[in-house]
Amino acid sequence: MVRGTATTSAGRPLTALRGVIDEITIRDLGVIADAVLPLGPGFTAVTGETGAGKTMVVQALGLLMGERSVAGQVRAGRSQAWVEGRWRVPTGSAVSERVRDAGGDIDEVSATEAGGVGELILSRSVSSEGRSRAIVGGRSAPVGVLAELGERLVVVHGQSDQLRLRSSTEQRLALDRFAGPGFATTFAAYSAAFGAWHDLQGELQTLVSQRDERLREAESLRVAVTEIEALGPQPGEDVTLAERANRLTNLEDLRVAATAAREAVSSDEIDGMPDTVSLLDSALRQLERVRSHDSALDEIVESLASASFLVAEISTQLSSYLAELDTDGGAELDEVQERRAELSVLARKFGPTLDDVIAYFEAAGPRLIELDNDSDRIEELTDAVAERAAVVDALAADLSAARSEAAGRLAALVSSELAALAMGGANLVVEVTPVEELTATGRDTVQFLLSAHQGAEPRPLGRGASGGELSRIMLAIEVVLAETDPVPTFVFDEVDAGVGGASAIEIGRRLARLAQDAQVIVVTHLAQVAAFATNHLSVVKDSDGAVTASSVQQLVGEARVAEMARLLSGLPDSESGLAHARELIELAAGA
Repeated sequence: MVRGTATTSAGRPLTALRGVIDEITIRDLGVIADAVLPLGPGFTAVTGETGAGKTMVVQALGLLMGERSVAGQVRAGRSQAWVEGRWRVPTGSAVSERVRDAGGDIDEVSATEAGGVGELILSRSVSSEGRSRAIVGGRSAPVGVLAELGERLVVVHGQSDQLRLRSSTEQRLALDRFAGPGFATTFAAYSAAFGAWHDLQGELQTLVSQRDERLREAESLRVAVTEIEALGPQPGEDVTLAERANRLTNLEDLRVAATAAREAVSSDEIDGMPDTVSLLDSALRQLERVRSHDSALDEIVESLASASFLVAEISTQLSSYLAELDTDGGAELDEVQERRAELSVLARKFGPTLDDVIAYFEAAGPRLIELDNDSDRIEELTDAVAERAAVVDALAADLSAARSEAAGRLAALVSSELAALAMGGANLVVEVTPVEELTATGRDTVQFLLSAHQGAEPRPLGRGASGGELSRIMLAIEVVLAETDPVPTFVFDEVDAGVGGASAIEIGRRLARLAQDAQVIVVTHLAQVAAFATNHLSVVKDSDGAVTASSVQQLVGEARVAEMARLLSGLPDSESGLAHARELIELAAGA
């Protein structure tokens, strides 16, 4: 298997920059029974006889890129078609992150100063009933994930008219990147200025549109602050008052219980029975009298003495408690209940808890100051918005001028490429149209138009052009944009339709130039195009009853010369054809 080590014009390996397809395996797709396409970086040409299934290569890529599948794609007599692609992608790229988000894995195969490179495997199966299944990095995933990855990995130009630059937004982005680093600097300054202006304008519009509402909010806050401030609630005050009210409400019960407890602990006599203190003192005297006869009593005597002291202390505490109860009165209960009622009103209005009321009060002050300053802020913002608008407007004018200049350069370069691609009368028109309203990208809309011949009215890309012409138009654009708007992999089908001779050589030369900065895969029937390839694959077929089975061969050496001769003359062993094929290969190698 031949694998190149292609680099970009800057000398950097393609696989370390954006990613390339290493290999595609196809099974039971259309007329292809079982085939492996070794690809890799550089320019791969796919040739073969009519009906051999060359376009199945493009269909296989389409399935891997999330295109709609149909049961008719499955080879006759088989239950399902299956396609697998092996990519090499930067492990830290957006593609890698999306694969991991989908639950898939990327196996790191090498590391460079610019970062690691990993292998990504994508596969897709289509059943004869039309059911489809996608596998991303070893894990089942929605077909939509393949479509997302495909937008970042592959661009196809051909019969399906999948224009990469299909929208005005994408065309503007391509033009902006083509405009160069000076434009990028201006655009960054514009983006920052526009963002600041937009934020200030939004704040001003909010203040103006909500002025009445904010006035009502300020008045409401003022009333609330006054009401809360008048009562001056303290943290935890509601809990303290509830406890106080409970005590005052049950004052008599508390007094009766405390009196009975004190008498039981310490009084002359309770119903003819001695109190607790007297009993403990009597027990202590009895043991003190005999403790000298047995040391085992020492510990008991000490414990009894401690109990006697503790009970005496309890008696003192109960006396103090009763004395304090005697000072409480009904008037205080009325005051407590009134205070609780006032705090309860606050809690219902601004709560639901007293802590919430206090938090509301603390936040209300700064908010009230902010609302009271609305008039000053509106005046300040009005001046700031006007000042910023002038800056944004000036930068937008700079962007428009730079875009117009870049549009002229891009149109001239692409038109020159079209002339070399047998479309001499065609011209690309890059139209930069001002709009009234400023946007995040400036004040312009951008549209790529094609004038098919001298004097023809420019029309949007894709209208009025055949599949082959459209492929050549896109080839011309991609060659010019390659340095500033890189794409990992380009696939061209029918790019050489309707051309030959010197024009076909120019197509091959431009594909080779594009392959300096990207992986290029081309389905072609012209030797003049295939001669420039660094990797040549041939789709061959065998007849097996009513079913045609195809396979793919990688051509090198004389096998490649023979295929080139077949493309030139229809005869793989024609001496003149072989000589012409060798001449073409030498011409391409020296180009």
